[in-house]
Amino acid sequence: MYTEQLDQLRQALAKIGDSLDPASIEAEMTTMQESMAAPGFWDDRKHAAAISQQVERKKSTVQRYRRLRDELDDIDVLHQMALEADDEAELSTLPPRLAKLERALREYRIELTFSGEYDSGDCYLSINAGAGGTDSQDWAEMLLRMFGRFCERKGWNATLLEASPGDTAGIRSATLEVKGSYAYGNLKGEQGVHRLVRLSPFDSAHRRHTSFAAVSIIPVVEETTFKIDPKDLRIDTYRASGAGGQHVNVTDSAVRITHLPTGIAVSCQNERSQLQNKDSAMRVLTARLNELLHQQQAQQLEEIQGVLRDNEWGSQIRSYVLHPYQMVKDHRTGHETGNIDAVLDGDLAAFVEAILEQLPNSPS
Repeated sequence: MYTEQLDQLRQALAKIGDSLDPASIEAEMTTMQESMAAPGFWDDRKHAAAISQQVERKKSTVQRYRRLRDELDDIDVLHQMALEADDEAELSTLPPRLAKLERALREYRIELTFSGEYDSGDCYLSINAGAGGTDSQDWAEMLLRMFGRFCERKGWNATLLEASPGDTAGIRSATLEVKGSYAYGNLKGEQGVHRLVRLSPFDSAHRRHTSFAAVSIIPVVEETTFKIDPKDLRIDTYRASGAGGQHVNVTDSAVRITHLPTGIAVSCQNERSQLQNKDSAMRVLTARLNELLHQQQAQQLEEIQGVLRDNEWGSQIRSYVLHPYQMVKDHRTGHETGNIDAVLDGDLAAFVEAILEQLPNSPS
């Protein structure tokens, strides 16, 4: 019992170990740590910080591999002991641990393939309501909750930087700052148009409506190769709206920064002070301009931000159908599920993994 599943997990982990070569990584870490201890290493702070981050990433990679290996060894020992003692109660504890280990191993295997410059870092997740009026604005808010719950499941910290309320319900737009290991690498495949089909709660005739919302994923950048000329910026302040207590309603603390040459505009209203909101908005603007720099052939903002297209029929990457049947289907991978409630509650792991496996350098 469970012997075949344990063997498969051990083979998968052994394959990772062979390609990872933890001993070689530790040797590299030792060399890098020796260079960090050398006199003058920190004179070039940018270079020193980059080396330090590389060491931490390598250390985390090896530690995670060993935690997975140790967990597999523990489960294997418990399995053998339970079989020898014919202990059904002990055997019944193994399935959830095996399932958790299998998912952790799958996530680790995918993350090892990330090779993009920003894959290991944080990101900004923006949602914009598209065609569909109030229904689409409500759908945008549903997506905001869905991605917030997904971030919770991943152990990431998701901070709402701004949210523009809808006309009757929902939101016109919102931006989350997501901080966590490989946040950008995992979420980059969510960029695109998401489509909802349901019986509209805002239609007095309760007819079926189709709604759209666009999701944009942009990496957080710490260092850039360009400088933003203050003369190219228009900074507007306004009274924050939405939840947040009395303070947001009585002071002009919210900030909108527009980069005049490109027309890119960024807003932030989650902080209590105007200065803090300005700093947050500048970080988002810098990230978006950095994305522009890497997409010099793009002619429109939708192109600059990747696969975003018109928020309407025929451009969706994933459909969420509540009526006449229940199904979530990703049109890029074909992955689908009938458990739409779980997906809307943030259970996106299978969809995220399916699209990541189709990206370049994905595991076989």
